[in-house]
Amino acid sequence: MTNSSFIPLTKAEWIKETKGFAIAFAVAMLIRTFFYQPFMIPSESMYPTLVVGDFIFVNKFTYGFSNQSLPLSPNVIQKDRIFEGELKRGDVVVFHNPNHLNEKRQVEAVDYIKRLIGLPGDRIQMINGILHINGKEVPLERGKDYDMRHVDGRNEVIPYYIETLPNGVKHPILKIQDFGNGSLDNTQEFTVPKDHFFMMGDNRDNSTDSRDKKVGFIPLKRIVGRADLILLSHIGTLIKPWTWLNLRLDRFPHLIR
Repeated sequence: MTNSSFIPLTKAEWIKETKGFAIAFAVAMLIRTFFYQPFMIPSESMYPTLVVGDFIFVNKFTYGFSNQSLPLSPNVIQKDRIFEGELKRGDVVVFHNPNHLNEKRQVEAVDYIKRLIGLPGDRIQMINGILHINGKEVPLERGKDYDMRHVDGRNEVIPYYIETLPNGVKHPILKIQDFGNGSLDNTQEFTVPKDHFFMMGDNRDNSTDSRDKKVGFIPLKRIVGRADLILLSHIGTLIKPWTWLNLRLDRFPHLIR
């Protein structure tokens, strides 16, 4: 005769437990679909605001909903958005690049995250690495150098600046190359079309964004949501589970600005 702490569930208890799990799962999916969706930052394009390994929450209801932000058939929502909210200059935005092609040269819904710089009707231009909006130079203030740790483990000290947008929003940028020497430091003047937006990464010399024809202007219907919160940040990689608990405790929880 053996002792055991295992007591099988009765049928009523099993139904109760299953129902509880199903309700919890349904609530979680409801929140993810309509309210907040988690994302992991995969690249260096938004340094220093967001770094590789940041686990963030994206607010999906602030801007309203489109076929890009809801897991529905492309034909369910006929308009660009429903319950549309205002996108503001300086917001950090998740969107689907309308020009991202897969191996079959088909448009693929891949998530990008950048800062909203240009609104419909704005004229945007880079001159010697300085952002110009509607013909006016956007002010830059030099800050302390930024000690950047790359995904390959290298450390690099990079010049750090505070950029002040026309609506008063201040945000950091990094400038790896000397002003005027970056590949996207001098551009044509872009006029943002109706219902489109101009996005740029805060890491100005290491960002594929609206300055590049591979991205271009972002249609309203391609907007997924606004990045609101860094919930967690780790230094490890997904393929090395033993590194998952290498946390950056100074980065979370933290509102994204």
